[in-house]
Amino acid sequence: MKKLLLSFITATLLSSMSAGSAGAQELPEQKETLATIVKVNDYFMKKYADYTLPSFFGRVRPSNIWTRGVYYEGLIALYSIYPREDYYSYTYDWANFHKWGMRNGNTTRNADDQCCGQVYIDLYNMCPSDPNMIRNIKASIDMVVNTPQVNDWDWIDAIQMAMPIYAKFGKMTGEQKYYDKMWDLYSYTRNTEGEAGMYNAKEGLWWRDQDFDPPYKEPNGKNCYWSRGNGWVYAALVRVLDEIPADEASTMKAISEVKKLRAQPCLYTEWHGESATDYSTVKNISLLH
Repeated sequence: MKKLLLSFITATLLSSMSAGSAGAQELPEQKETLATIVKVNDYFMKKYADYTLPSFFGRVRPSNIWTRGVYYEGLIALYSIYPREDYYSYTYDWANFHKWGMRNGNTTRNADDQCCGQVYIDLYNMCPSDPNMIRNIKASIDMVVNTPQVNDWDWIDAIQMAMPIYAKFGKMTGEQKYYDKMWDLYSYTRNTEGEAGMYNAKEGLWWRDQDFDPPYKEPNGKNCYWSRGNGWVYAALVRVLDEIPADEASTMKAISEVKKLRAQPCLYTEWHGESATDYSTVKNISLLH
């Protein structure tokens, strides 16, 4: 959790760096970084004080799908080293309002729906007194584990939204089936989805979905990659590494995948004001050095 916080509170610090200059700039002092993230988060909590309201950006979205879930992942990580009571209550009350459930109920296989489960599990782990906190997300994930389909993650954002949940349940229960299913889903997206998988081994990058894999090309004749999307994959892998045991068979596989992505210059370039790639880059400083 503390390693995740390192990513969360420094997500904006590298946003203006290019691949060539990222290593040359120094990060500010921890105290300054914490003050900045507290200020930014206070603004967010004030602006969105009513956590029950759906968000609207082009269309209405309920507040328990991925768009809000990824925020609460970071907030609960901040709470782990700076435990202001309002951080916890803002997160707990949000989860409780949604009855610890998902947009489309327990039968959903949609990773955007399941994303909130990462936070439900984190809250439960803090105080495991009420199994209802994780009953719904566990039912949804168990359904996926117990059925043969492995093609649920047909866009690469889904890897970050759902993959860490399997790692969390594997760690919580000690059952290998969660790790196995997690890698089955990941491998299908990587190697099979679309024409021949979403991962381009030659260039070391991921296409977002099958609308952008070959034969699609940009007007300049080159492949189209989404910087944030590759950041989502990167973030998922390092969040998984936070959960799986060091001696788990897939640990070295995950580290290898992270290293491949970390070598790509586009991971240091922020597009559309997004910070997923920076989040992942800083996270891995502590994991791989």
